[in-house]
Amino acid sequence: MALAKRGSRLITVDGTTYRWRLRGRPTYDQSLVRSPLAYAVEHAETPGTTLVITTNQPHPSNWFAAQGSPILPAQVTDSIRTALTTGWTPNRPGSPFHLYQSAGFVSSH
Repeated sequence: MALAKRGSRLITVDGTTYRWRLRGRPTYDQSLVRSPLAYAVEHAETPGTTLVITTNQPHPSNWFAAQGSPILPAQVTDSIRTALTTGWTPNRPGSPFHLYQSAGFVSSH
């Protein structure tokens, strides 16, 4: 399933354009700071396998005002490069590819 174009952003990494999107509203567990922020990335022109990146920070819209910083394009670029070197094939169909970068996340509970 392709990412919604509305609310997504384009980013070019090493000459290839990708679309990435952060969930606008946090999930229930993200709201309670029980689980970290995650966002999705796909190839912009030929979407195939979606990359799901789990970060080590809380969702910025959590209910407890836990400090969450915005996801910067440099972070997205680094994550895409890491995923590509660990086997993500963005233009081939398949199950979502998960990249866990959640080391250091501290749950509120």
